[in-house]
Amino acid sequence: MRKACLVLFLTVSGSLLYAQSVATINGNPISSNEFLWVYKKNHVGETNLNYKDLAAYLNLYVNFKLKVAEAKSLGLDAEEEYKKEIAGYEDALKSQKKVALDSPEYAYIMNEYREGVLMFNVCEQKIWGKAQEDDDKLKTYFASNEKKYDGKQFEEIRGQVVGDYQQQLETDWINSLRSKYKIKINQAELKKLTKQ
Repeated sequence: MRKACLVLFLTVSGSLLYAQSVATINGNPISSNEFLWVYKKNHVGETNLNYKDLAAYLNLYVNFKLKVAEAKSLGLDAEEEYKKEIAGYEDALKSQKKVALDSPEYAYIMNEYREGVLMFNVCEQKIWGKAQEDDDKLKTYFASNEKKYDGKQFEEIRGQVVGDYQQQLETDWINSLRSKYKIKINQAELKKLTKQ
């Protein structure tokens, strides 16, 4: 009887957790409250939440979270330099005394910063650094996409080629992350958010 009650409790708890999550990545929930906080922070002045805009933004947010998950899997969150940067930011945030330390907003701000730094670090490693450092691959990309550049010489438009190559690297990387990690979108919860 005790096992049956425990199983029922865990099932109900899991269902409630999923119901309050707008998505999960490898079983790690993205809470509806966190997602809505980030959405509203980046869409100041918008009063009406519509499903199409929320779904599009969630797609971008999932890409962000995939990059963070990959950074963690590479151990970037364990590096001393990263830990020092986070501690410094947290000290600065505390000293400002603008947000109560026990408030959800404080937790969201700190999480956003932690994950933002991880995302930056992993993108530097996987995208930006690669495009800047490997001139041969950059020239190969240029040669295979020459039509796109209207016969211009590589050195004339190097900056544009770097930007395009970085975009291609990111697209390929996101596609590989979407294959690597299990993503589940809670459509019902996303629809509920449009009513808030």
